Amino acid sequence: MIQNMKKLTFLVTAKEYESFLTAIRNIGVVHIEELQKGATSDELQAALDLDTRFKNVMKELDYAREAYEPTDEKVALDISDKTPQGIMRYVEDLSAEELSLRHQLDAVEKGIEALEPWGDIDWDKLSLIEAQGYRANFYVCASKLFKPEWRDKYFATPVNSGAKDTYFVTFSADTPDITAEQLSLPVKKLSSYQAEQDELEAKIADAHNRMVAVDAQYRDTLLKGQMANENDISLSRVHLSHESLADDAVRLLVGWVPEGKDADVVNYLDTNHVYYELTAPDFDDNVPIQIHNNKFSSLFEPILRMYSLPNYHDIDPLPMFAPFFMLFFGLCMGDAGYGAIILAISIAVCVMKPALKNYGLLGVCLGGMTIICGLITGTFFGIDLATVDWDWIRPLQPYFLNDSKKDSFFGYSPMMVISVIIGLIQVLLGMTMAGCKAVKNYGFIYGVGKFSWVTALLSATILFGLPMFGVELSTVVQYILYGIIALSVVGIFFLNSPGAYKKPVLGAAKNIGGGIWATYGMATGLLGDLLSYIRLFALGLTGGVLGSVFNSLATDMTASLDWSIRWLPFIIILLFGHGINFALCMISSFVHPMRLTFVEYFKNAEFEGGGLEYQPFREK
Repeated sequence: MIQNMKKLTFLVTAKEYESFLTAIRNIGVVHIEELQKGATSDELQAALDLDTRFKNVMKELDYAREAYEPTDEKVALDISDKTPQGIMRYVEDLSAEELSLRHQLDAVEKGIEALEPWGDIDWDKLSLIEAQGYRANFYVCASKLFKPEWRDKYFATPVNSGAKDTYFVTFSADTPDITAEQLSLPVKKLSSYQAEQDELEAKIADAHNRMVAVDAQYRDTLLKGQMANENDISLSRVHLSHESLADDAVRLLVGWVPEGKDADVVNYLDTNHVYYELTAPDFDDNVPIQIHNNKFSSLFEPILRMYSLPNYHDIDPLPMFAPFFMLFFGLCMGDAGYGAIILAISIAVCVMKPALKNYGLLGVCLGGMTIICGLITGTFFGIDLATVDWDWIRPLQPYFLNDSKKDSFFGYSPMMVISVIIGLIQVLLGMTMAGCKAVKNYGFIYGVGKFSWVTALLSATILFGLPMFGVELSTVVQYILYGIIALSVVGIFFLNSPGAYKKPVLGAAKNIGGGIWATYGMATGLLGDLLSYIRLFALGLTGGVLGSVFNSLATDMTASLDWSIRWLPFIIILLFGHGINFALCMISSFVHPMRLTFVEYFKNAEFEGGGLEYQPFREK
């Protein structure tokens, strides 16, 4: 749910301003609104630049800690300035030094690569030959294209001959007429390059060791410096968030505090005789958002943030978003075996990476739902459980809702029909949320038109849908449903814009016209929305079919081999095929549920988003 907020307006004298900000920061619950949009200062820009440097340095240290093992011996660090900024400069210099060494090493390795086929050339002796008027030229060509006559004409001497290429040198006064690639070799001995390579690699290793040592010895100092700089950024932004009044004698600030957490702020303001107003938000205010949900729904908050936070007038979508997204993911993956892999990896993340525990728990939910959906549809690592001849599975086969069963719903696959039904449920819930949002923001009468659509569609579904499944409705129930639909039509055509009735005749015309337009939009849009949910069935079916194809490939391509050697290619084909299929299913199982939620559900729920996150002004 979205936390209710209170608006605080302060008037503070310039003399008391700094002490006031210190006190508000110590209380740590007030979100300061930025009144001077886009304002900046030299101090803020310097702090932002410093923050960027801190983040880059921490990335360097994180990489060093993960990529290189710390040495047993204590590494001496020649850091003269042990302040956070001094340590940061040391890391930056160390990183620049390593980058320079790597550039040098790249050049050396290119020289070694060029000289390796020729060995350790003695350039001094070659210069003596050239002094006699014979120039050395170096060539490479395909071994089968090397011509013996080059030996007699140009003293061509193969230095390195292989099955593919032949490297040879010629000696002549003029440029030889040879159809081969002429090489330009660095005038340096191979052994010199190799010694330089060893030296550079040792220097790079030393730089690595020093980087790891900095991380071990001074990481906390850097983190404290980074945190202090972030506090400076926060303070600088607050300094730019006031409006000056009375020739800067008085300063106006606007802040927001969660309802129920304003006691300490109000007590301080009353005690220090600071003028303030504590009011409910105006409708046009850009109120910061703080979301409170249970542990399950909160796991899905990172996915919602990929779209946007709700604004203050929205209904928090997470309680409905979370279970539907989990169900959609499970249906799109559609394989109990793949679900078991996701579950196992997620549990390992929870145990081995405590910092990523919430993501691991999200994976546990998604993997568990995939297992359930895979067992319902009867698919396990591409095996169609409804067709296997296993005694222990035979009693369960009539209950698998997969495509291999006979069509039981109007000639369509059961999972296709179920997917559309799930879509109808989510769309109706979205419309209900839109009605609740209208009631929240404008009053009950403004939600009647939206609730009428939900009631009409739900009643029509029961009235005309249940008989298709063999459920007969009594005459009384049918008349009741017709009556409900008729009342809903009144709401749709006469209460879709209640505010227009300030001018009765014009208001009635506007409502009737709005009802006709809404009916047209519903008739053309609802079917498209519901058909979009067929992707839940199609993606799950596709993943199962691809898994089955790779199972068949592994079986058929190794059928002629004895099992003593067959098992290896059999496993390789399975791992490769199911690896590709698993990756594709993972991508589609994230993308398409998000698409259904962000487009179909959010559209029908009239979710606007664009919320500003609540960030209280406080010490970090």
